[in-house]
Amino acid sequence: MSSITRRRALGVAAGAAGAVTVLARTGPAAASAPRAAVPAADPDPASFDEVYQGRRIQGGPAHGGGHHGGHHAGGYTVTIDGRELHVMRNADGTWISVINHYEPVATPRALARAAVRELQGAPLVPLTLG
Repeated sequence: MSSITRRRALGVAAGAAGAVTVLARTGPAAASAPRAAVPAADPDPASFDEVYQGRRIQGGPAHGGGHHGGHHAGGYTVTIDGRELHVMRNADGTWISVINHYEPVATPRALARAAVRELQGAPLVPLTLG
């Protein structure tokens, strides 16, 4: 077994000091605090049509014209600049999309706005499943 080098000892000390600093700043309550829950969404979300950060976002009941006919989203379609954003409704009533799959939101409007922010001006590329 090799002996501990000065470089290794300094690395371990720096890592420990960083961990102590993080714990001191956040405190034990922050480490054990439960994650904030996303409020449950309306069972029948309202339609919307607006311009958000220069992009036209629309949402409303699906009429079967989309790729999946809206079956993942309970019959609801969301578009950004006329291109369909693949959305899904979770069992708890929150919404996710292919753009922000791990960040559920309460409403389709909030989902479309989050997608616009994430796209940062890039065009929405249609999802092709096949």
